[in-house]
Amino acid sequence: MKTICLYFEIHQNIHLKRYRFFDIGSDHYYYDDYENERSIVETTNNSYVPALNTLIEMANDNKGFFKCAVSLSGCSIELLEIHAPHVIGLLKKLIDTGCCEVVAEPYSHGLASLGNESAFRDEVKHLCEKVEGLFGVRPTIFRNSCSIYSDEIGRFVYEMGFKGMLTEGAKHVLGWKSPHFVYNCVTAPSLKLLLRDNRLSEDISFRFNDYGWLEYPLMADKYMDWISQTPEEEQLFNLFMELCALGVFQPLSSNILEFFKAMPAEAKKRGIKFATPSEVCKKMKSVGPIHVADPISWVDEERDVSPWLGNIMQQEAYKKLYSVADRVLVCNDRRLKQDWDYLQATNNFRFMSTKPGSENAYRGIYNTPYDAFTNYMNILGDYITRVNNLYPDLENEEISPLMMTIRNQEDELNRKDREIAHLQKTLELLKGKKKDSKSEEKKSTKRVRSK
Repeated sequence: MKTICLYFEIHQNIHLKRYRFFDIGSDHYYYDDYENERSIVETTNNSYVPALNTLIEMANDNKGFFKCAVSLSGCSIELLEIHAPHVIGLLKKLIDTGCCEVVAEPYSHGLASLGNESAFRDEVKHLCEKVEGLFGVRPTIFRNSCSIYSDEIGRFVYEMGFKGMLTEGAKHVLGWKSPHFVYNCVTAPSLKLLLRDNRLSEDISFRFNDYGWLEYPLMADKYMDWISQTPEEEQLFNLFMELCALGVFQPLSSNILEFFKAMPAEAKKRGIKFATPSEVCKKMKSVGPIHVADPISWVDEERDVSPWLGNIMQQEAYKKLYSVADRVLVCNDRRLKQDWDYLQATNNFRFMSTKPGSENAYRGIYNTPYDAFTNYMNILGDYITRVNNLYPDLENEEISPLMMTIRNQEDELNRKDREIAHLQKTLELLKGKKKDSKSEEKKSTKRVRSK
């Protein structure tokens, strides 16, 4: 049976303020509070509230049939808790319907997975703890910032205990293969990979309201026909997009929510079902490994990491930021940790992009990529000074053994947790067999007595 796996990302940028060179050392607050409040409230009113209410309605009207998944960055959760706590309430309501799975991602929506394994693991752990505290669920599926993935990242994710990972069905990686199957990681074969169908996903998130598009207007029946008419062996359709596609990228006046409401009924007519990512990973077998030597993402035509690390400015800023990662990870300063999360966010590097076609891209308060680089490096200069002041005599040679000890202890604890879980399952099986044996003995005794 053909299956739709529907996933929505929730992430909001933490906007930095204008920060001059002469502010370094005297001003340790880096954020534009007005813009952060304005943007989250606007997105909430135009997208998150109507979209989540629609998903809740779809779940209640199609109990057990309609299913979806969401992920939230830690930065977004913090903004919502401050400026729009009712959105957190709607998410809890959606999760309580039993139709929605929460997917994990890095807390900062950052790029640590590309260069600092310790920082990456720390972020994922932080996010999982935050989600569990808010919603009472522990994610078992992972999706990296901007769907960034490589063989090495897949291994990290598997070692953290995840069963599956969402990423991009990039053409240059798939080649002749289809994204409509489950694949697995080369370096960790037990980690299943769900690859986004970028055409079907972007037909909704980017082209739905485009009057110049040949398929305009797009109706739910036509969309489901496209899925049902694919070759019989192609059974999985991963539709991954940002939640703000519903109301921001595609305005509410385009009837995007009515399109979604009609999807379950049209899917039923064609024998198409919905499933969460964990259900897909549990029920569908991998058809083989996907080899991804160089990182891929779901952004731009190239589907790589060039939007964030494509020029010298971005690479220098990235290198400078993560030069203090080991020190930040062992510190207990709450403000320093929070700034670390916000400064890692991908948009800080995206604003510095000089790629062709990025001239008219959204840059926040910045006029040019060079302006974005200068402002970010000023802030980073102050931040690194604060880190150095906290650890004035602690050299990298001293940190490395400490981090190695911490990492080894964490790996040992994870290994023991896996052993305990395995032993518990074995014990349960043995108890079940013992009960079966006793019941069989009783039946045998009764048969003997009856004779």
